[in-house]
Amino acid sequence: MRFSAGSPLALTMLLLLGAAPALQAQSSPAPASAAGIYSCIDDQGRRITADRPIAGCSAKEQRILNRDGSLKTVYPPTLTVDERAEKEAAERKAAEARAAQADAVRRDRNLLARYPNEAPHRKAREAALDTVRVAIKASEKRLQALEAERKPLLDEAEFYIGKTLPPKLRAQLDANDAAASAQLEAAISQQAELERVTRLYDAELARLKQLWSGAAPGSMGPLPAPGGAAPLASGASNLKASTLR
Repeated sequence: MRFSAGSPLALTMLLLLGAAPALQAQSSPAPASAAGIYSCIDDQGRRITADRPIAGCSAKEQRILNRDGSLKTVYPPTLTVDERAEKEAAERKAAEARAAQADAVRRDRNLLARYPNEAPHRKAREAALDTVRVAIKASEKRLQALEAERKPLLDEAEFYIGKTLPPKLRAQLDANDAAASAQLEAAISQQAELERVTRLYDAELARLKQLWSGAAPGSMGPLPAPGGAAPLASGASNLKASTLR
């Protein structure tokens, strides 16, 4: 049977022939195992398989198999909100521990590079302590000077016992008190710094002795920070007592 190129029947046949591949593609489902075969053991001990994640095993680990039965990957269980928060907290804690360990290794290596033996460490300790000692001496001298300046003011004030002090004398005494208090606070802070530096170098030396003996960098954990309040120096305590008399 022949059809003319422009006849309605010929056009209809051409349209049907063109649509056939598309219709065939729509009617042919994709193979179920294209993404893999999901397998798990349910709460009753039965093995379940499917071509998609198994809802009844959402809280369990699901194995994804290739078409030949070999393991392709593992589909993790779906976590609850609390479980997810707990997992994230554990991961953060583990990451912080790894970072602390890496920092301890780095610090130990830096200590060994800076102090290959005790001599340079001792020298560094004395240099750090000398800086603070100089400041302490300066504060003590200033406090002694302020105490010396206060004595004639107190002697003059004895003439006004039971009376109002002259404004100038009152101002001088107040200024001396303020300067002495400020200097005393500086001396106390400097003494605290002296003891902090001492504790720091003591802790470093104890750690270095282990490193010099062959301990692996980072094996002793992080270097503890020197803490604790330092007591007042005996010199500062004596000066405080004499200043407040």
